[in-house]
Amino acid sequence: MGLLARIRKEWFIIGIVVVILSAKLQPSFGVKGGPLRPEYTVSYVAVSVIFFNSGLSLKSEELTSAVLHFRLHLLVQSFTLIFFPLAVWLLLKLLALTAINPWLLKGLQTVGCMPPPVSSAVILTKAVGGNEAAAIFNSAFGSFLGIVVTPVLLLLFLGSSSSVPFSSIFSQLFMTVVVPLLLGQLCRRFLRESLERRKLPFGTVSSFILLLIIYTTFCDTFSSPDVELEPTSLLVVVLTIFSIQLSFMLILFLFTRRSGSGFTPADTVAILFCSTHKSLTLGIPMLKIVFSGYQQLSVMSVPLLIYHPAQILLGSLLVPSFKAWMTSRQKAVKLTSLTPI
Repeated sequence: MGLLARIRKEWFIIGIVVVILSAKLQPSFGVKGGPLRPEYTVSYVAVSVIFFNSGLSLKSEELTSAVLHFRLHLLVQSFTLIFFPLAVWLLLKLLALTAINPWLLKGLQTVGCMPPPVSSAVILTKAVGGNEAAAIFNSAFGSFLGIVVTPVLLLLFLGSSSSVPFSSIFSQLFMTVVVPLLLGQLCRRFLRESLERRKLPFGTVSSFILLLIIYTTFCDTFSSPDVELEPTSLLVVVLTIFSIQLSFMLILFLFTRRSGSGFTPADTVAILFCSTHKSLTLGIPMLKIVFSGYQQLSVMSVPLLIYHPAQILLGSLLVPSFKAWMTSRQKAVKLTSLTPI
C-alpha cells in the first residue's frame, strides 16, 4: 500500500494528531471565549449536527431481521453497559495505588461507560462474515440506550461538575442529542431513496466535526499551565486498554462457545466486536456536556482517543484469525451433517 493510500485510509487518526498539535501551538483560538466560540459552536451546533447526521444515516429498516434474537441482545447490552464499567471500576481500584495520573484513570472509567459504536463493530463483523444484522441492531440500539444510560453511569462512577446541575446536563443532552437524532430519523423516512441513491459521506462529515470537538477540547487544556501528562502514565494506559480488549474478548469467546450456549459462530463474532468496542462519536460530545467546566476534560478524553484506534487496529489484526475459525467451524458442521447415522 502506497503512502497516499495509507494516508487516505488512516486520515482520521492522522487528523487527531494534527488537531492536538494545532491546539498545542495555538490554544487561544479554540478556547472558551476565543474567536471560535466553542461554548456555542461546539457545545450546541457541532454536537447537534453529529447526532442529526447519525439519525439521517442510520438504516433502522435493516434492524428488523435481528430484533427477535433477544438472548444475543441481552448479552451484548448487559456486558457493554453493566459488566464492562463495573470491571473497569474494580481494575481502577488497583491502578489507583500506583503513580498514574488520576485524571487518566477517570478517563479509563469513562471508556467503560460508553455505548458501542455504530460503525467499527459492524464493519469488522461483516469483514469476518459474522452476524451482520445482529451487529447493526446492537450498535444502533446500544447507541440509543447510551444516550440515557451513559450519562447516568458517568455521574454514578465519577460525579458531575458542581457548576453543572444534574437537570441541566440531561436537558442539554435531550436538546443536542435526542432531538437531532429523532429529527434525523424523521427526515430519513421522507428522503430514504434519495439518500441511498446519492451515497452521501455521513461518516466523513461526523468525523470532521468530531475533529473540531477534539481540537477545542485540547485548546482548553493547553491554555491551562497546570495540565501535565507523564509518558509512563500514557504507556500504562495504552497497555491497559489492549489488555482490557483482549481479556474481554477471550471471556466472551469462552462464554459463547461453551456447550449449550445456543450461539452460532456468526453470533459469537458479532458479540465479540459489539461488546468490546466503544463509541468515540458519542463519547466525546457526551463528556463535553457532562463534564463541562472541568479543566482536565481533555486528559479524561485521552483514554477514549486511544481506545478508538486501538479497537480498530486490534479488530483488523484479528479478522484473518476469526475468518479461519469461522471457515473451520462451517466445515466441521458440514462434515457432521454429511456423516451417515
